[in-house]
Amino acid sequence: MYQVDAFTSALFRGNPAAVLVLDDWLPEAIMQNIAAENNLAETAFVRPNGGGWDLRWFTPVHEAPFCGHATLATSHVLAHEMGIDGQLVFETQVGTLRVDRSNDGYRLDFPNFPPDILSEIPVPLRAIFGPGEVKAFRNFENMFVELADERAVVDFVPDLPAILKLDPLSLVITARGDEHDFVSRYFAPLAGIPEDPVTGSIHATLVPYWAQKLGKTNLSAFQRSSRGGHLLCELKGDRVLLSGSAVTFMKAQIYLP
Repeated sequence: MYQVDAFTSALFRGNPAAVLVLDDWLPEAIMQNIAAENNLAETAFVRPNGGGWDLRWFTPVHEAPFCGHATLATSHVLAHEMGIDGQLVFETQVGTLRVDRSNDGYRLDFPNFPPDILSEIPVPLRAIFGPGEVKAFRNFENMFVELADERAVVDFVPDLPAILKLDPLSLVITARGDEHDFVSRYFAPLAGIPEDPVTGSIHATLVPYWAQKLGKTNLSAFQRSSRGGHLLCELKGDRVLLSGSAVTFMKAQIYLP
């Protein structure tokens, strides 16, 4: 098993993910137990499928349908640690994901999940943000709220019990950035992740949202968690391209029962 810090070029920054390269899937309960034992936002399991790879992601409490930073971490392990050349093609729950080496480390080719703008604000969201004007949108797995500015994102104190009431959705907050086009933070207590340090998957919706608002298709994003992470983003039709770096922290041997 490898542990990789994703969306960073320096250790102890970005988002850590564990990666296991398998010949075939382990029993699902074992994979979930490994993820729980790691207690990281995501543990990735990858196996060869002939011309490419099958990829699955597990949080400490359940299998996740989509994860960007663990896809980047997996790509780094395959390319940097195992010497696999060329484009990496992953089959996942959200379709085919492609990853290429780039000048910025790796370029991830993800689906574009356009924002569904909410005309009515759900009661649990009102309980978090109060009765004033709330700019909110969603996708298949998250609720998104645009705040006034970057300082509001940084100063936001999450009410995790209230966020749990968004079940089955998690919460993203975002705003126009001071030094970047936009910033964000992500809270997923239902997945055992009080706050995720850097989240690639949410940018599959944040990028089309901010591209439309700012009138540009190339954007710089920063996730304003305590660890922080920088993503270079491009909206390209029905795809979202994310570029970022990764560094290996650890290689370990697991002893299974």
